[in-house]
Amino acid sequence: MSNNQILCKQAREIDLVDYLASIGHEPSKIRNNDYWYLSPLRNEKEPSFKVNRRMNVWYDHGLGKGGDLIEFGKLFYKCSVKELLEKLSDKNNISISFHPHVAGEKKKVSGDDGKIMVTDSRIISDPSLRKYLHERNIALTVANRFCSEVDFELYNKKHTAIGFKNDGGGYELRSNYFKGSSSPKDITLIKNSDKSLHVFEGFFDFLSFQSIQLGVKKLLLPLPKIQSNFLILNSVSFFERSRDLMEKHNDIHLYLDRDTSGIKNTKLALSWSEKYHDESIKYSKCKDLNEYLIASREEEIKQSRNISRRL
Repeated sequence: MSNNQILCKQAREIDLVDYLASIGHEPSKIRNNDYWYLSPLRNEKEPSFKVNRRMNVWYDHGLGKGGDLIEFGKLFYKCSVKELLEKLSDKNNISISFHPHVAGEKKKVSGDDGKIMVTDSRIISDPSLRKYLHERNIALTVANRFCSEVDFELYNKKHTAIGFKNDGGGYELRSNYFKGSSSPKDITLIKNSDKSLHVFEGFFDFLSFQSIQLGVKKLLLPLPKIQSNFLILNSVSFFERSRDLMEKHNDIHLYLDRDTSGIKNTKLALSWSEKYHDESIKYSKCKDLNEYLIASREEEIKQSRNISRRL
């Protein structure tokens, strides 16, 4: 490897936000350490490509893929690691003048440490994770029934998140600063010996459905109090691949996101068979079921304050 060529370790330390700016991509919105973009990897109208600047990793919700700059570069340029390193080198007259990633503690990077390694799981007790669930209006009893508090390592640094296990043994991982998944990526099928199926794009929408089942929020949309079979896709990319599994049921109720991808897949399913039912119209003014749940709580608080003022 020539002296001018950037090593993998150096490439992984390049600030992703700066790198995206250097190739013409600016964030559509910024929330704390999260930078949201229209995906550089595909065409979309709503930003669903996120960079967490603190951890210097990205995740494309439409593709269900994420990683570091190396993983991004391979997909963006459709090339090998060797070819990517050549593109990043002065050899090809591409000068990387921006600073390496330095936000927060510097990460230790070696070999393939960019992969998430789950090390432990337990009942959810971490105060910050409980606060995160509260902010998303998810009942703790529901979260502990279907999820765990999971420790994982990324770049040799320990993190803790809410983990939702898939059928392949991997975890969907969420916290107030992280969204990602451990390998393998897969669907989650929850069986209750029922002939109907409820399908959700992400597990927080499934948790929202279960929280609504508790029936403690009078403003919530009327959902059937049932425990059917449940399919959580964990990535919209699994939707068409799950068709055979879905159609083993007599009725399939779809609670997909109200974004371009979710609406497109819902329409596609409705064209397949009359078995499919679009339940997303119940929260048509919101992006997804969890956003509706949060909006309902905010409306409750607003009405409660109005009543208090009149007393």
